[in-house]
Amino acid sequence: MTDDEAAFDEFLATRSTSLLRTAILMCGATRHDAEDLVQHALERVYRNWPRIRRNNPEAYAKKVIVNAAISRARRRKVVQEIMFARPPETAADSPDLDLRDTLIGELRRLPPRMRAVLVLRYWEDQSEQATAAMLGCSVGTVKSQAARGLAKIRESMDVAKEVTR
Repeated sequence: MTDDEAAFDEFLATRSTSLLRTAILMCGATRHDAEDLVQHALERVYRNWPRIRRNNPEAYAKKVIVNAAISRARRRKVVQEIMFARPPETAADSPDLDLRDTLIGELRRLPPRMRAVLVLRYWEDQSEQATAAMLGCSVGTVKSQAARGLAKIRESMDVAKEVTR
């Protein structure tokens, strides 16, 4: 086994769960669809491994996942309601499970690019600059998409509170 292969195997072992969680949040689909996105990203990472291994292969893989999820949503013209899988590494008995499920449901209703910004900024805890670099847009676009996305979620949750009163 060469050095590159060993390094790729280590990357795969340590980061695959994180990549799967990102894919599930990004595509808002089943675990199977998210696994397809991760597989696609890992293929690209493997093909480019000698070039990217010393930079940041995880950022490269997440960028591939984000772009593939956005492209997939664009091709679908009509986004259908689908069951959202529980991201890995999430405790099933968490007291905030209902809130998390509600927030994920609201994320699902957002356009793909806006959802990508919110997932990268707040779930993945990326900076505005890192999010902009990953999405290939300006920091201003990240800020405006985040603000609009959060406003839509707040508005929707306020309406839901009104209905339940």
